[in-house]
Amino acid sequence: MAVIAPRVIEERLTSLIRELGSPEPLACCAGAAGAEVPAGRLRLERLLARLLPRSRVTVVHDARLVLAAAGLDEGIAVIAGTGSVAYSRAADGREVRAGGWGWLLGDDGSGVWVVREAARELMRRRDAGAPPGRLGEALMAATGTREILELTGRLHSFREPGRWAALSGVVFQSADDDPAAAEIVSRAADGLAALVEDVRARLSIQDPVVLAGGLLLNEARLESLVRERVGGAQRLSNPAVAGAVRIAESL
Repeated sequence: MAVIAPRVIEERLTSLIRELGSPEPLACCAGAAGAEVPAGRLRLERLLARLLPRSRVTVVHDARLVLAAAGLDEGIAVIAGTGSVAYSRAADGREVRAGGWGWLLGDDGSGVWVVREAARELMRRRDAGAPPGRLGEALMAATGTREILELTGRLHSFREPGRWAALSGVVFQSADDDPAAAEIVSRAADGLAALVEDVRARLSIQDPVVLAGGLLLNEARLESLVRERVGGAQRLSNPAVAGAVRIAESL
């Protein structure tokens, strides 16, 4: 989870509103990672209220937008992209979250996690004097490196989680030819399913489960494995921003 300075957030939102022609909507809903922290949510709500003085403003956790975009007031959303999180909401407004702790501390099953686990496997192979295998060859080709130590050095230079996640496709492409890559994909599905089971247990809601996020929706192998583990699930077919519009309309 990247921490963005409040000044930068204000500059970006001000610029965005200006680009949109300085609209004056009746209501505004913003989905933001970390919105479950009261202080952070209040800070963003105050900023938006100042930038949109004629609007009714609410800020929700960005995972809630997934359920709203699916037309649901109750259910479970599991998201896997650069990061990962599961979110459950009851019709009476109770909500719980599992995961979403950021790439340094968690995000099991995410794009960053997949690449990190692949790099750890390659370091184990190097320490054991084993060849890098298909997984290592593919990751070195993708990063323009020629040796595993050079590869890990290159990864350390990637200080933005998105740059790590961008390499996750290489791991999935290697899964048919490298058993360890296939195992990493399987464990990614385990991690995402565990997030779902966590929120299921805490809020006593079993379904529907909505699948979302670039990694989960674009890697068929991962999606299939997650579906096997969580039971019936549906893909998010609408953009998440449609959820923000739906919530704003209810304000």
